[in-house]
Amino acid sequence: MKFFFCVIGMVMIVEGLPYFAFPGKMKEMVQMITGLDNTNLRKFGFVLMFAGLCIIYFAMDGRG
Repeated sequence: MKFFFCVIGMVMIVEGLPYFAFPGKMKEMVQMITGLDNTNLRKFGFVLMFAGLCIIYFAMDGRG
């Protein structure tokens, strides 16, 4: 459970960093995202989730 909370904390740091460092650019990006249709947004989300899963798999040395 301790590891889980550590991972959640790290995700929150990574997610919050762009809002802290580039607030103007993030506002522009959010406005751009609201203009996308749901299908493209779902595809983009799926690609991000799959990429994250691959990174975790290879980082944990899942090849062998």
